[in-house]
Amino acid sequence: MSRRPPPGDGRRDERQRPLRPHPQKERPRNEAPRGPFRGPSPEVVTLYGAHAVRAALTGGRRKLLALYATETALPRIADLARAAGLEPRLVDARDLSRQLGEDAVHQGLLLEARPLPEADIGDIETKSGVVLALDQITDPHNVGAILRTACAFGVDALIVTERHSPEFAGVLAKAASGALEHVTIVSVVNLARALDQLRERGYSVVGLDSEGAEPMETIALSKPLALVLGAEGKGLRRLTRERCDLVARLDLPGPIKSLNVSNACAAALSVAHMRLRFAMED
Repeated sequence: MSRRPPPGDGRRDERQRPLRPHPQKERPRNEAPRGPFRGPSPEVVTLYGAHAVRAALTGGRRKLLALYATETALPRIADLARAAGLEPRLVDARDLSRQLGEDAVHQGLLLEARPLPEADIGDIETKSGVVLALDQITDPHNVGAILRTACAFGVDALIVTERHSPEFAGVLAKAASGALEHVTIVSVVNLARALDQLRERGYSVVGLDSEGAEPMETIALSKPLALVLGAEGKGLRRLTRERCDLVARLDLPGPIKSLNVSNACAAALSVAHMRLRFAMED
């Protein structure tokens, strides 16, 4: 995400710029939209499923364009939709499945909306004092699950790389179960540079790796804290690892010593939450 101001215009308010989605992958870009739906566009994202749609309708963070609902789903969403300024359009469940793919669990709801506003490191509001950084984690189910966990623990922001990260809509939003509308997303070109910025702002940066030198349960933790997670298989990249104040591991007692990254995130945040709370009480 380039931050260059337009020529002769000085620095503009970047918070109003949308978080640009990746190109839609459901169908080729030159294929006509199916049924009443909009065609693929970088300015339109698709959200589906009850939790994702409800959170977008009530979140107030993005412009809403159109809501499609089946006859079964319509009574459960009509009041929220009208309160958000939308009149739901009645569609058949088969229309939604054709649009989203037969495997999509849409629960009779599809919302077209603008992308979320872009955010910078400087836009992060410190509340819990904890942020997450993802080092090129590409699976939308994993990132969605991480978002859901981050929201549950009150994480201040999720930092991702502009490249090698999934689209923040569709499958990811469904897996996040509404959390996408509540967690600030910061997309950066260079993660190592972003971690440097966090350190300049007083953050301690802790990487998580199954081969980490120390168990996370025993290291000293303080706020503000940035917890960095690497992609499954590749782990933390060299430059990312070098920006960490330390690299820790989860001390697992069983014969399996590594977890799926979204499960590792949940375990790490649980440990961090307990350690930071006890540190404040001391």
